[in-house]
Amino acid sequence: MSETRLTFKEMCARFEVTPRTLRYYEYLELLSPEKEGRSRFYTSREVARMTLIMRGRRFGFSLEEIRQWLEIYQKEGTAPQLRAWLDMADRQLLALRAQAADLQNAISDLDRLRAQAEIELRNLP
Repeated sequence: MSETRLTFKEMCARFEVTPRTLRYYEYLELLSPEKEGRSRFYTSREVARMTLIMRGRRFGFSLEEIRQWLEIYQKEGTAPQLRAWLDMADRQLLALRAQAADLQNAISDLDRLRAQAEIELRNLP
């Protein structure tokens, strides 16, 4: 069975990233496309890695954290990678919950100040 390979342009389009971003991920060794001359081709392995990279970025992980996590699989296998993922997820959930609480406080403060300004405006001559 022949494996599907995406070109550089197709990979950018599929993940809605710029060519610069894709080249940067390669530079950081997050991705290792097959190279034929000046052309790059991305196998299902690279597509899976890019999916994980994009998901990790969405959750707020740094590229270095993602790189180290992906490296665990290559060096140690699935179980250590999943344990590392659980640790990373727990840390990030704490950080995101703290950010959510800060954001909720800011929203409450802004709502309160807006309501006060509205009352003051109505009371002006």
